[in-house]
Amino acid sequence: MKSFLRHQLERYALRLEELDFLLSREDIMSDMAQYRTISREHAEVTQIAGRYARYVGRESDIAGARGMLADPEMVDMARDEIAGAEADLAQLEEELQRLLLPKDPDDSRNAFLEIRAGTGGDESALFAADLLRMYTRYAERVGWRCEIVSESQSELGGYKEVVVRVIGTDVFGQLRFESGGHRVQRVPTTETQGRIHTSACTVAVLAEPDEQEAIKINPADLRIDTYRASGAGGQHINKTDSAVRITHLPTGIVAECQDGRSQHGNKAQAMKVLTARIHEKDRSERAAKDAAERKGLIGTGDRSDRIRTYNFPQGRLTDHRINLTLYKLLAIMEGDLGDVLAALQAAREAEQLSELESSLPA
Repeated sequence: MKSFLRHQLERYALRLEELDFLLSREDIMSDMAQYRTISREHAEVTQIAGRYARYVGRESDIAGARGMLADPEMVDMARDEIAGAEADLAQLEEELQRLLLPKDPDDSRNAFLEIRAGTGGDESALFAADLLRMYTRYAERVGWRCEIVSESQSELGGYKEVVVRVIGTDVFGQLRFESGGHRVQRVPTTETQGRIHTSACTVAVLAEPDEQEAIKINPADLRIDTYRASGAGGQHINKTDSAVRITHLPTGIVAECQDGRSQHGNKAQAMKVLTARIHEKDRSERAAKDAAERKGLIGTGDRSDRIRTYNFPQGRLTDHRINLTLYKLLAIMEGDLGDVLAALQAAREAEQLSELESSLPA
């Protein structure tokens, strides 16, 4: 284990002793807000300190087993013990590295997934529908739930734009790196001469803000318009002004919702989307400043970046940010996104670990 990691982990063992003492004090126990805060930290520190204690214990086991190698009768047992302990150490070190990485509080949130057709006309809109299917199929696999917030369909059955709310555990943390330009290379169904066309869509993944976040927006900064929703929905949806569009005047950011029958419900949902977009704007501006100082493996998340290519003739998916190429495109389009998302997460963790190491004194 690297010395900087060991130094960090030793500090957790000391912190655990401090937290044990604090939780034993009557004044802390009588203040429920403070008690809950300390209890949460205690749980996190206990998890890390406990694994580190096991790591140190397995190091001692290896040292003891090596001392037995000189005994011919014990050599086989000693070698088995060393092999098992070394395997445990590798696994524990990987877990400890992950636990030490800084956590983004937004990672645990639900997310709004926005897909927009780009260059390529009707083929781009059809690809937007394919991407929506890919993400909703993945959501089904992992037990998430999807709700369409707004949609604008194309004539051939694709989407000019579609916004979906994805509800579940760690949605934003898993999907956050899907934001960017997605390029497709294939023979469109409308192509009569069999030529391969290239078109593109943009994807944006926004963390759903905390309920309290919406309160921070000044109502005087909003313009709220109602209109009749279009598209599927039966007779009702075309007879009432149930659709809602909200414009944030200072930034020009717009959000709309037309999926629900209730104007009140649509307004609440549109407000969530608007807040998420404003939050993402602030996040992007901060990321741009950070990117000016250093360039990360995952990139800035700028929506204009071409992050991925879907090449259907070759059955190939390539993520350009981490040089990942997989030859199982049809399975991926059916929602088998696990390997892609895991590789992006691993790249992020490697970058964070490098930053953690460089931030510590030599």
